[in-house]
Amino acid sequence: MPVQIYPPGMDGDEHKRVLDPEHDTAALKALTHPLRIRLLGLLRLDGPATASELAARTGESSASASYHLRVLAKYAFIAEAEHRDGRERRWRALHTVTSWSNESMESSAAGRAFLTLSRRRQIEHLEASLARHEADMAAGRFGQEWVEPSGISDLMPRLTATSLTELWDALGRKLEELTARDADDPHAENVMFLIAGLPLAPHDRSDTDHEDTDRGGAS
Repeated sequence: MPVQIYPPGMDGDEHKRVLDPEHDTAALKALTHPLRIRLLGLLRLDGPATASELAARTGESSASASYHLRVLAKYAFIAEAEHRDGRERRWRALHTVTSWSNESMESSAAGRAFLTLSRRRQIEHLEASLARHEADMAAGRFGQEWVEPSGISDLMPRLTATSLTELWDALGRKLEELTARDADDPHAENVMFLIAGLPLAPHDRSDTDHEDTDRGGAS
């Protein structure tokens, strides 16, 4: 199933960049870099910015940020935005979502490397978002109505692969529905919403158990 890199909303197919590891090898390799993923995420979350502005947010040099932005532009993840004063190039994200098929990504070494990197980056993004959220709440930047619905849940349901796929689909449909409903609501805010569905094998399961199951069981 497709997975997204921390979009601020679910806006429709025209706003998605779908990566195919077979046909987008160069673009995939370009995105397999921690700083480029971070720069792309910042442009999607906060809007157009210059290399200097992004360098300040990431702790990188302006030259480094500028180089990696040009690489993202080369592979059509970002493009030049309207300049405020014409002195420094501004960049904007071309899509709100980067998506892909996990099954397709798992079929190649480059795809697996990208999956690992992007998932680690999502966890880092969660940690940074939690710190920012706590600071925002402490400073009174949000009203009391945000206290109860904000939080992190840690569950361990027993599901089949089919049920987990169904759950992803249901969450995606509901998120798209609510995002569309709240699009023009002045009370709506950007919400960091990260979901994970990762099957974990019991500690006492040997590596051969899964192989036996695939063969229909040992006689």
